[in-house]
Amino acid sequence: MGDPVNPELSETRLDLRGVRCPHVVLRAKKALRDIPVGGVLVLECTDPLAAIDVPHFVNQTGHALAAQEKRDTLFIFRIEKRR
Repeated sequence: MGDPVNPELSETRLDLRGVRCPHVVLRAKKALRDIPVGGVLVLECTDPLAAIDVPHFVNQTGHALAAQEKRDTLFIFRIEKRR
């Protein structure tokens, strides 16, 4: 059996506060290229359109939206890379 995966090592944070869509999605797409399959991208942004654009992007690209949260004006997405 293989070694257990340390979740902290497989998590990448991307702070995009103040960045507007479509740049939020474009930068998330670029960040996912560097993450291994099974890794997680934690995306933080303030653009309200991200609540629509990010889940759509995740669905269209075959990844998984593990969590979506809103804290005041901050949107937080946990995207698991699937392929």
